[in-house]
This record gives sequence, C-alpha cells and structure tokens, in this order.
Amino acid sequence: MPEGDTIHYVARRAREALVGREIRAIETPHPRHRLDRWPERLGDRAVSSVDAHGKHLFMRFEGDLTLHSHLRMTGTWGVCERGRRWRRAPHRAWLVIRTDTHDVVQFDGPVLELMTESRTRFDLRLAALGPDILGERFDERDFLHRLREDDPTRGFGDALLDQRNLAGIGNLWKAEACFAAAVDPWRAVAEVSDDEALAVARAARGAMGHSARHGTRVKREVYGRGGLPCSRCGAFVRGRGQGEDNRTTWWCPGCQG
Repeated sequence: MPEGDTIHYVARRAREALVGREIRAIETPHPRHRLDRWPERLGDRAVSSVDAHGKHLFMRFEGDLTLHSHLRMTGTWGVCERGRRWRRAPHRAWLVIRTDTHDVVQFDGPVLELMTESRTRFDLRLAALGPDILGERFDERDFLHRLREDDPTRGFGDALLDQRNLAGIGNLWKAEACFAAAVDPWRAVAEVSDDEALAVARAARGAMGHSARHGTRVKREVYGRGGLPCSRCGAFVRGRGQGEDNRTTWWCPGCQG
C-alpha cells in the first residue's frame, strides 16, 4: 500500500502540473465512473489546490468540488508529460486529467469519489484521521493523546498503523522508524514512554519527508530483511505477523529487544 510519503510526493507533482493550468480534458475510462458525469461537472473548473493528509489525496476544484482518492493496495497516480508513455496500461486508468503539458492519471484506484468541500470536513472516515506525520506542523501532543486513548495492551507497532492515531505511516515506515529509534514494536503501548513514541514519530517524519520531497527512499534496514544480519548489531532480523490484519512486522531483536 502506498504510504504517506508517496501520496505527498504525488500531490506535489500533480499540484505543479494542474494548479494555474487550463484543463483541456477530463476522462473517466473505467466503467465504474462513466455514469458519474465528472467531465461535465468538472470541465469548466480550474484546479485550485492538490494536497494530502496521510494516505488520502484531495484534488480541489473551483466551486466547492473535491476529488478524494485513497489508493489502498492496488492504486497509483501518474503525472506524465504529454506524449510520454504511461506507467500502466491505458485500460487500467480510472481518471485522466489533461493539460497542454501533462496527463495526470489515477490507475486502479479503489477509492475515487467526487464530493463537496463541506463533506470532506464532516465525512466520518476523514474526520477520524489522526495528525498527518508529514503535516506542515506535526501535532505531537495530539499524537500522544490519541496513542494513550488506544488499548494499552495493543502492540506499539500495530498502534502505529492505526490511521486514527497517526496518519500516513504504513508497514514499511513503521518498521524502519521503530528500528531507527531502537524501540521494540512488540511492546505494549502502555510500556512505551512518551519520549520513545515521539522518537519513533520523529524518525518516521524525517525519513518520510526526504522521500516525499525527492521520490526516493532511504536504505531499508529491517523491512523485508528477515534472516539477514542487522547492520547495527549483527543479530538476525526477524519478521512475523502482528495485529488483527496480521501485517508482518520486521525488527532486530538485538537492537530493539
């Protein structure tokens, strides 16, 4: 699943391609949206902003209409210069927005909806999101408050994936941030101090911020490296399922035990 750094990176690229540009065409090739009349509803409107919160992308048009996207496990956005080959086959495109210079395309996106701006503020799914790890001002106190309101027996790594606690972190950055801060993701939330929780959040914010700016990720230290030696202490990295979704958590028992 694309994590917050990927969505913020795409939002920046889409913003540069669309805001202040004349929209030449909007197309909805996928059958799911052919009857929604988005080309007619959005055809004469300019894009006023493109922004992200956690793993959610919001493309705001003039006149109180917003396209909301969540890519889940299968979707991706492409921002391509006109005439360049797209990253995926054209038949997988759900939405195409064309300017004179770019095609902005969503592929295979299971959540793509047009809503009023007011609905984005009151939608229960969106209102429940925690502070964005990549927000301009990351609210550390809100993160700690939400974490302490969570089940104190829950594994800390599992709690980090809950977007109601902290929006934007996924399985990769959960593992890498816990490693960077030397915090055991298997400890119960109640056993992790505020300083430790903030150290993990700050490590994630720094690494994800670099990825969001440059579109490249730093070297993986533990994620997907089960059975390989830790670069810090030499112990063998381990991985096993955690939480109700049984997402694999990777960690070094030597550094983080």
